[in-house]
Amino acid sequence: MSRDLRMDGVLRPPEITFTFAGQPISARQGETIAMALWVAGQKALRNSSKDGAPRGVLCNMGICYECLVRIEGAPVRACMVLATEGLNVEPGGKS
Repeated sequence: MSRDLRMDGVLRPPEITFTFAGQPISARQGETIAMALWVAGQKALRNSSKDGAPRGVLCNMGICYECLVRIEGAPVRACMVLATEGLNVEPGGKS
């Protein structure tokens, strides 16, 4: 795996791009969808099906279901799925 060297001397995995709600998101290989979206400033990943309130990353370890997103129509927890090049991710829950 090739790595990029940042100015501070930290080795980072290569950058990849995926989309969330049609918008390109940059991530590093090996990052979860949740963390890539967090870094990109996208905190709300879905809306509550009960009252429409925004929901996002809460536990970040797969116990809750607050970070549900959709990949190919299937609901997945964003904190449990690695971001991959070209992945098309949509908000989960009520839109």
